[in-house]
Parts: sequence; structure tokens; C-alpha cells
Amino acid sequence: MESTLTAPVQFTSGAIQEMKRLLHEDASKPFIRVGVKGGGCSGMTYVLEYDDKQDGDEEYLIEGIPVLMNKSHELYLLGMEVEFEGGLNSRGFTFKNPNASSTCGCGTSFAV
Repeated sequence: MESTLTAPVQFTSGAIQEMKRLLHEDASKPFIRVGVKGGGCSGMTYVLEYDDKQDGDEEYLIEGIPVLMNKSHELYLLGMEVEFEGGLNSRGFTFKNPNASSTCGCGTSFAV
């Protein structure tokens, strides 16, 4: 897969390392999907999951990781940074979104 598109989201080196590890462990779905869906305490929730390509998706290759994003989600995610924290107190992916007008304490819910 080759993509000449610039991805609207960025991944830190820690997130890239963890996603490569996860893709290596489970090759059942060929892509990582980044997106949003309605719900959560603030109105919208981030999506970061394995998936197959669907109509309306843009395909990106970020540091060797095949990433999908629905074109309509770019409005909400443009400029977002995904990080992976591997500490004892906090473990998982975190999202830093410059488009969010407010966020929830859970770290996965936001409003625009």
C-alpha cells in the first residue's frame, strides 16, 4: 500500500511502537482505524481499533502502519496527536486534540 496523502493525525514514537506490536500480534484485520463516534460524557468518543476498509475511507501509511480514517472525521481530528502511555498508573492510548472545546476526565470523550 502506498499513500501520498498527508495524514491528518500524528502518532508519537510510543504510539507507533505499540500499534506495530498490536498489529504483529493480531493480523486478523489489516488496518488501524482512527475516528470518532457519538457518545461518551462530552458528546463524542475517539475510535482506535482494527478494521477493514469501508466506503468513504481515506488510507494512510504512517511509519509503516496502515491507517484508515473516514473523510468526514477529519474535521474533528485534524492536528490530533495520539500517544501511548505505558506506566503503572496510566496505561493506554491518549489523544491530544486541538479541535476539542472540552474533554472529559476519561480522556476518550470530547466536545467540539
